[in-house]
Amino acid sequence: MPADPLVLFRRWYREAEHKGSLQPDAIALATADARGAPSVRMVLFKGLDGRFIFFTNYDSRKGRDLAANNRAALVFYWPATRHQVRVSGRVAKLPRAASTAYFRSRPRGAQLSALASRQSRVVGSRAELERAVAELDKRYPETVPLPPDWGGYALRPEWIEFWENRPDRLHDRIRYVRRRQRGWRLERLAP
Repeated sequence: MPADPLVLFRRWYREAEHKGSLQPDAIALATADARGAPSVRMVLFKGLDGRFIFFTNYDSRKGRDLAANNRAALVFYWPATRHQVRVSGRVAKLPRAASTAYFRSRPRGAQLSALASRQSRVVGSRAELERAVAELDKRYPETVPLPPDWGGYALRPEWIEFWENRPDRLHDRIRYVRRRQRGWRLERLAP
């Protein structure tokens, strides 16, 4: 096992991409509100800089949870390679410039949807959303502005667990726990 878990993560991620995993960047993100009520949903993993990066609406359920409780967990699952990676840690917002740069790289339709949607809020109908997108498309024919309530987050892992499927449920589970000073402590877990 490498001393750095991100080396193994990158290897497994590339393997999932090459083996044809359906959307290997789809992750389950678990959050909890200030009272500890949990919530989990799928989001897209958008990068790794020592932290796991994702983007969303700050006023969505997950955004409100993270504002009240910055601890979260992620799960990657790739059936094609029989691997799972779990990550737990603290989340912080990315700088606005990083959110702007990523937003500008998105397809125009995704930009318009982010601007039109008050994510997680009740809407009257799909037609209402489609009208809002059409109006914004006319209002911003060149550049869609970054919504003020939309941006990126980075999860700094406190631990990362790697699970590999094995026969007879005798799976391999390896956990890396961040040390206070530097580096990681490696642990083998019972399946």
